[in-house]
Amino acid sequence: MKVKVLDISGKDTGRSVTLPKEIFGVEPNDHAIYLDVKQFRANHRQGTHKTKDKSEINKSTRKIYRQKGTGNARHGSLKANIFVGGGRAHGPRPRDYSFKLNKKLKRVARLSALSYKASGKNIAIVEDFSLETPKTKEFVGILSNLKVNTGRTLVLIPEANRNVLLAGRNIKGNNVMRVSDMNTYEIMLAGNLVFTESAIKNLA
Repeated sequence: MKVKVLDISGKDTGRSVTLPKEIFGVEPNDHAIYLDVKQFRANHRQGTHKTKDKSEINKSTRKIYRQKGTGNARHGSLKANIFVGGGRAHGPRPRDYSFKLNKKLKRVARLSALSYKASGKNIAIVEDFSLETPKTKEFVGILSNLKVNTGRTLVLIPEANRNVLLAGRNIKGNNVMRVSDMNTYEIMLAGNLVFTESAIKNLA
């Protein structure tokens, strides 16, 4: 599959890049994508949720009413979970949600996501560019020229470029990252992928 290389004004440069089948033409594995996205989101969970149980509530331990003869259930403390302000029964505790996946499965997931984008023709390639100043307005103009300014866009560059990163981070739904940092979650979340010419060549 060939994709035309555009300049930042959206015009055809006359060059094209052939997307390798071993990266953009594999048979998608939906379960691998699911596992990789699940791991990505789980690893970003803080897991700091916490509620107090009966032993942690600061209330009087005075017996509420006498043991027998009232017709009510036997209670010895307002800390019980059935009372307002009492402890939480079986409440959440701090925990680590992260888990591991092997590298081969993660690679299958990433290639599956890229293949989905390629089959949907949601990939654009722009010639290498840089910004003299980190102006968001200039970056928005580039996306508009490339006709990818609607929906979420993931711009992939070969290496960190401070001005490009700063200019792109203020745009809602837009993300800029190095191609080496690309992951399945960001690929699937984006409606369009924009590779620079050098980034697509560094893709492995």
